[in-house]
Amino acid sequence: MTRYFKATVLENTALNKHFRLLTIDAGRSTLNAQCIPAPGQFYMLHSNSTYDPLLKRPFSIFKHEDNSLKFLYRIRGKGTICLSNLRDGDIIEVIGPLGNSYPEPEGDFIAIAGGVGIASLLPLLDICKNTGYLFYGARSKDELVMLSEAGALSKEVFVATDDGSEGRKGVITELLKSFLNNLKSEISNFKLPIYACGPKPMLKELSEIAHASGMKCYVSLEEHMACGVGACLGCVVKTVSGYRRVCKEGPVFDIKDIVWE
Repeated sequence: MTRYFKATVLENTALNKHFRLLTIDAGRSTLNAQCIPAPGQFYMLHSNSTYDPLLKRPFSIFKHEDNSLKFLYRIRGKGTICLSNLRDGDIIEVIGPLGNSYPEPEGDFIAIAGGVGIASLLPLLDICKNTGYLFYGARSKDELVMLSEAGALSKEVFVATDDGSEGRKGVITELLKSFLNNLKSEISNFKLPIYACGPKPMLKELSEIAHASGMKCYVSLEEHMACGVGACLGCVVKTVSGYRRVCKEGPVFDIKDIVWE
C-alpha cells in the first residue's frame, strides 16, 4: 500500500563530503503491516517547502526500524542539496513505498553495487544475512560508504575502485568476471542469482555477463522520475515487451527484459 504522509526529520548525518544518511520519523500508522517497505522499493521525498525544486525526488529505502525510515543519498544536484540542508525537527513530504521489490533469493546470491547503488542492495543483504557475495565498485575510496556495515551482512566482499584507492583497480564487473571464472573451474553448474543496482554502463556490461553465464539477474534501474506513480511517463525504459515505467513496473526488472541502447 502506497501512502502520502508528512514526516519529521530525526537526523541528517554527513557520512563524508559526498554522502548523507537521512532518518525520518514516519509514524506508527504509516509503517503498519501493509506499508512495510521491501528491499528494492523506493520513496518520493520533497525537501523544500518553497517548491524549488518543484518535484519530489526518488530514493531507495535504505533501512526501516520501529517507526523510522532511513535513506542514503549522494549530494549531486539542487534536490539533494536541499535535502542536505534539512535539520532535526524539519518536516518533509513523503510518498511510498513505491515500485516493486527484489525477489527474495532462496539461498546464496551475488549482489553488485555501483556507487550509491549500495543503498538499494543493503536491505537485501540485511534480510538474507551471510548468504550474499557483495561486489562493490566506486570511483574512489571516498565514495565507498557503509562498507563495514555491508561486510558484516555479507558472506564475502569484493571491492574495486576506478583509481585503485581501495580494493582492485578497475571496474567492478571485471572483478565479478574473475570470480565467476574461478568458480566455473571449481564447481560445474554454479549459477547464483545476481542482484544489482548502479550506473547504466555497469548494468549493460552485467547483462552481457549474465547472458554468457546463463545466470538469472535482477536489476534496479536509476531513472529520473517526476511523479513516482506512473502517471507522467517520464521514466520509461525500453524492454523486449515495449516501453515500461520504472516507477510502476519497476524499478526492479529481469535484466534479460531490458533493451540496452
